[in-house]
Amino acid sequence: MPPPADIVKVAIEWPGANAQLIEMDQKRPLSSIIREVCDGWSLSGSEQFALRYADGPQLYITEQSRGDIKNGTILRLAISPARAARQLLERIQSHVIDARLEALKELAKLSADPTFAAEFINMEGIGTLARLVESGTHFGEMLAFTLTAFLELMDHGIVSWDLISLSFIKQIAGYVNQPMVDVSILQRSLAILESMVLNSHSLYHRVAQEITVGQLIGHLSNQEIQTYAIALINALFLKAPEDRRQEECTNPLEQHLTEMASTLAQKHLRSIILNHVIRGNRPIKAEMAHQLYVLQVLTFNLLEERMMTKMDPNDQAQRDIIFELRRIAFDGDTDPTGTEKRKAMYTKDYKMLGFTNHLNPAMDFTQTPPGMLALDNMLYLARVHQDTYIRIVLENSSREDKHECPFGRCAIELTRMLCEILQVGELPNEGCNDYHPMFFTHDRAWEEFFCVCIQLLNKTWKEMRATAEDFNKVMQVVREQITRALAMKPSSIDQLKNKLRGLSYSEILRLRQSERMSQDDFQSPPIIELRERIQPEILELIKQQRLNRLCEGSCFRKLGNRRRQEKFWFCRLSLNHKVLHYGDLEESPQGEVPFELLSDKIPVSDIKSVLTGKDCPHMKEKSALKQNKEVLELAFSVLYDPDETLNFVAPNKYEYCIWTDGLCALLGREMGSDLTRSDLDTLISMEMKLRLLDLENITIPEAPPPVPKEPSSYNFSYNYS
Repeated sequence: MPPPADIVKVAIEWPGANAQLIEMDQKRPLSSIIREVCDGWSLSGSEQFALRYADGPQLYITEQSRGDIKNGTILRLAISPARAARQLLERIQSHVIDARLEALKELAKLSADPTFAAEFINMEGIGTLARLVESGTHFGEMLAFTLTAFLELMDHGIVSWDLISLSFIKQIAGYVNQPMVDVSILQRSLAILESMVLNSHSLYHRVAQEITVGQLIGHLSNQEIQTYAIALINALFLKAPEDRRQEECTNPLEQHLTEMASTLAQKHLRSIILNHVIRGNRPIKAEMAHQLYVLQVLTFNLLEERMMTKMDPNDQAQRDIIFELRRIAFDGDTDPTGTEKRKAMYTKDYKMLGFTNHLNPAMDFTQTPPGMLALDNMLYLARVHQDTYIRIVLENSSREDKHECPFGRCAIELTRMLCEILQVGELPNEGCNDYHPMFFTHDRAWEEFFCVCIQLLNKTWKEMRATAEDFNKVMQVVREQITRALAMKPSSIDQLKNKLRGLSYSEILRLRQSERMSQDDFQSPPIIELRERIQPEILELIKQQRLNRLCEGSCFRKLGNRRRQEKFWFCRLSLNHKVLHYGDLEESPQGEVPFELLSDKIPVSDIKSVLTGKDCPHMKEKSALKQNKEVLELAFSVLYDPDETLNFVAPNKYEYCIWTDGLCALLGREMGSDLTRSDLDTLISMEMKLRLLDLENITIPEAPPPVPKEPSSYNFSYNYS
């Protein structure tokens, strides 16, 4: 007979004594259980003690968290959080250097515990740490542990960052600005400044006045701290007021981080990131990839204002840009005398330029998006790549009307498409690492990207022999060409051009046909019957693959306020498919994690259901930034007895499909992910082709000659069986 659900069997340790094996009744008060344990070792004052986990982060156990204790857990009797906080607060102020160092080291470790943190903060512990930093008397390891403890305590969100003093900010900024500072101190200082910026509007302005771009650029060549430096740049950029992001500055290296727009476009910063980060001699880890993605998104978001700005048809300065486009394209033409003749000539030229409104092309730019951004792109092409621009315009103006590719209309629609593909104007997704190296290789990467794509559009239009009625079809093909090329992660604009050359219209048709054939090769009744006969065994094959992947396990991030100091956790299914094992890790593993290192587990028999997307508890609690579509699409939760959840955010869509399918297979439910449907179609098609190929290779023995019959006895009914 199984034990009652409220009873868990645990071992409790105490230094110098044999462990106690007890059955913990979860209905009894925790204080009563601690008293009983203390009595077992003849320890008085049970109220001065508490229970902690012996493994992993060694967190304190409270009435609220005791439900997480599982059978077989090893616990440790320890001094209570209040007592530990009081002792450490005294020890970190000791005049004995070695004693203070040991206390700060222990404090840095304990500060991650929310129960201890609450007690230490209530005793004005954060103020004490801040004064130790402001005094400027701590150096080396002692300062590193002090900053670590401070950051961990603040990260619990118990105390507002707005209470931080200006002298503390100046001291932390001073560590960043000093030329020779220990790496661990620099990492924590940059992390503290980033948290200040992200969590306090008022501190953003103070930090921005203390740190300049030039000071942070100096840290980008150091691989140990470059992630922290880029994270701080991103944080300041993200929180900068809109008007300050767009300001220009004559000397970008002396520029404060409130004026971000020109800085992020400056060659020096971009080249440092390209040469020391993207092309550095170390592989780019997930956190650095995320920070590069965030930087890319925030840089492109500078285009949002122009993208959402309508052209004013009455603004002469804006109209002059259109005149400039006409002048560059038809430079040899002289304006005729007479208003009517000039107007007729302009109308003809604007038609040749491919504008929809020939009389007043300014009206073509009144729709947002892409607004004035499309006109900016066209002007860049005309000025910087003048030969290309003139060739495209004149080449199309000399075609038959029905086959001309309207440059103006195409440029406007292409700009809108590129904004959608690169998600201009959207906030960064916290779980995304999808940066494109080529956008860091050119000071005007967006404009160059447009110039490459407009030439692609013109080429595809000719390959399709398109007419005006085919405009939308051409744009669909071009979108597919661009997205396929971007998925290959070209490292430069030139490499993008090479990728696009290989994605001609005929190649797109071939790829579509190949993909279509893999999905629905045959539709005849015998083939459909064969497909239905094969499907169950293929589904079983996919199910076993999913379960095998769950047995191998996957690493997930524990997302917090400070991404670069994120912790990892690993989850895998037992080989007998009866238990989910999981536990925290200090860093991302390089392979399979042994079951022994995963301290927590959930019996599969206790799992009630699998929740996905916005139904997950951790998605309901997240902020607006974290509730974006991409994070929701990667979130899932395991609901198990008694009403507990294990929450996941998959690192990518593939892992999400593997885990949700595998968990559904464990529970005997249908695997319904897009990956399963794709795998099912692909494997069935492959199996059918193999079986049909076998049929084609069968040698049918020659039948003996038929015996002649009397004409009256011929039977004309055929037996198809």
